Amino acid sequence: MTDRINELRSRMEEKKIDIYLVPTADFHQSEYTGEYFKCRSFLAGFTGSAGTLVVTMDEAGLWTDGRYFIQAEQELKGSSVTLYRMGEENVPTVSEFIQTRLSEGKVLGFDGRVISGERGEELEALTSSKGASLAFEDDLVDEIWNDRPELSHENAFLIEEKHSGMSTADKIKKVREKLEKTNTSTHILTSLDDIAWLFNIRGNDVECNPVVLSYAVITKKEAILFLNETILSNEIREELAKNNIIVMPYNSIYEFVKMIGKDERILLDKAKTNYSIVKLIEAEIVNEANPTTLLKAIKNPVEIANTKMAHIKDGAAVTKFMYWVKNNVKNQEITEISASDYLHERRRELENFIELSFDTICAYKENAAMMHYSATKDHNAKLKPEGLLLVDSGGQYFEGTTDITRTLALGEVAEEQKKHFTAVVAGMLSLMNAKFLYGSRGVNLDVLARAPIWELDIDYKCGTGHGVGHILNVHEGPNGFRPKLLKNNEMNCVLEEGMITTDEPGIYIEGSHGIRIENELLCQKGTKNEHGQFMYFENITFAPIDLDAIEPSLLSVKEKRMLNDYHKEVFEKLAPFMTTEEAEWLKEYTREI
Repeated sequence: MTDRINELRSRMEEKKIDIYLVPTADFHQSEYTGEYFKCRSFLAGFTGSAGTLVVTMDEAGLWTDGRYFIQAEQELKGSSVTLYRMGEENVPTVSEFIQTRLSEGKVLGFDGRVISGERGEELEALTSSKGASLAFEDDLVDEIWNDRPELSHENAFLIEEKHSGMSTADKIKKVREKLEKTNTSTHILTSLDDIAWLFNIRGNDVECNPVVLSYAVITKKEAILFLNETILSNEIREELAKNNIIVMPYNSIYEFVKMIGKDERILLDKAKTNYSIVKLIEAEIVNEANPTTLLKAIKNPVEIANTKMAHIKDGAAVTKFMYWVKNNVKNQEITEISASDYLHERRRELENFIELSFDTICAYKENAAMMHYSATKDHNAKLKPEGLLLVDSGGQYFEGTTDITRTLALGEVAEEQKKHFTAVVAGMLSLMNAKFLYGSRGVNLDVLARAPIWELDIDYKCGTGHGVGHILNVHEGPNGFRPKLLKNNEMNCVLEEGMITTDEPGIYIEGSHGIRIENELLCQKGTKNEHGQFMYFENITFAPIDLDAIEPSLLSVKEKRMLNDYHKEVFEKLAPFMTTEEAEWLKEYTREI
């Protein structure tokens, strides 16, 4: 890794660049990226899904969030890269670090295609204030990455209306209504989940995220899709032609935006459109959230019905897995990887299964303290009939996308761990059963999940929940549960009827254990009266919460009732999918306490 960073410095010196910024991103500001875009991992060796590398001529720093502190420390050990723990006391932000190292005449460089327009403009202002400048035309990592994987071009496939609930034509019509409201002529759309939803197509260009590398432009009369045409079947071509959608080469978007007249008004989201595209536009930009972002977050009745079906069969698979692990850990060799594989096979057996919705996190004992732990051949713990196993997993089905976490007691569990487990369950149930007035955001409700954990003087360094796409990305905004406001209210919009959000509080004790319990919640309208419109959550995830890890004496009467009510519904919905032995086990593990 040191050699690679030194090679990068050689290129920086040639180009007269003093600081080079390498984020975790593709050309579409995706959270997860294909292999082609893993430049930060190539340079620094840190494999987490979030992080920014900053390289100067004499130092290199890696910034990542609380989910990855432990992992990053391990992966950067012995390297020349300094770990900066984002959000911690006395830790500078990336911008603060860059600012202290910029001076008049110096140059900050990055590939403008992997930096958002919004972030690029922030860096413009930062460099300008120091009398420095930007260089964003070159991808310096590409110049030293000799065996770089090629840009993905997996075959695309269509989502039928019986699964999407809305035709492509109707979706485009809604986008054009937004053009009218904003008095704009053209909408430039570059975020992959928004494009996939709008055109009812899916692909495999990002592992576990069924999206297609593409850009789109919607005008009042035209719809243009920029992608690698070789991925399109005749069926898709016919469907696109039927909807008067023009197909153009993937990279031609850059020439296209150059041709937009100066007198036009362009609707786009600078937070989701790359800086190179934004800089090429000479027309007036109306910077607003993509219309599709909210449209796809509010699931339609067909999507909701299908998603509920997906969760029932997915929950049955998870429950069969729980039964298998807990009953076999004493008498056969099971590892983190073999357990993950077993759960994957149970999902693969299900009708309309497409793929996993993310790489399964199967983490035993202290490994679970790393929120996004991933077992490898060299780091693959053998399970024993003791301690806790955390399994965070999900599936992509033609009916919808699932995300569920269960933490299992494999045998004897320490008293402190039971106390922590019980607090996490209490927090999850509290948020799941929330009633609130319309207008509330995730930041208003997050405390419900944290309160029982805060009582123990413990916190977790992440949000409590995120929006979930429909046959799309498992992490999707704009809805979520966060402890504080993020920039541009990301993951913190007003909670609307039809939004699906995860509820996943946790406790993570380095070197000891990690606990997370996760369900998905569907936002619904409740009573409306003189006080306003009340809202509530309908739980749509079903699998038992391991009673072997709970200390009942630590739960209130209300909390016990909520758990018992939930388990009663779990048994009613899942028992028909179980064998006789599994059903007997499920009855025991959903008993009243």
